[in-house]
Amino acid sequence: MTYVITSSCVDIKDMSCIEECPVDCIYEGDRKLYIQPKECIDCGACEPVCPVDAIYPDRTLPSESVVDKDENKAFFYDVLPGRDEPLGAPGGSMKVGPLDVDTPRTAELPPNPEAD
Repeated sequence: MTYVITSSCVDIKDMSCIEECPVDCIYEGDRKLYIQPKECIDCGACEPVCPVDAIYPDRTLPSESVVDKDENKAFFYDVLPGRDEPLGAPGGSMKVGPLDVDTPRTAELPPNPEAD
């Protein structure tokens, strides 16, 4: 099992989850955050600190958010716009910093009305 950040995070990116993650497996895209499934240790520290309830264990995703599991994986294993190769599992988000890119689906989502 791993954790998934749903599209509720789009345009909010509170970053509390990044501060709580003991293994640095939460990466910053342009409009949302993503959890690297191979680096996540399933500790759950990120889930309770999310102010918009966007983080779920992958097996308990609400039905309307199941697509976010595939989006999360695509962020790491598909070649994203403007990149030459997939990100993969680089061993921690601090090594790569903010990526300023999202999956095509996430990039095309309408603005989040809950964002400031």
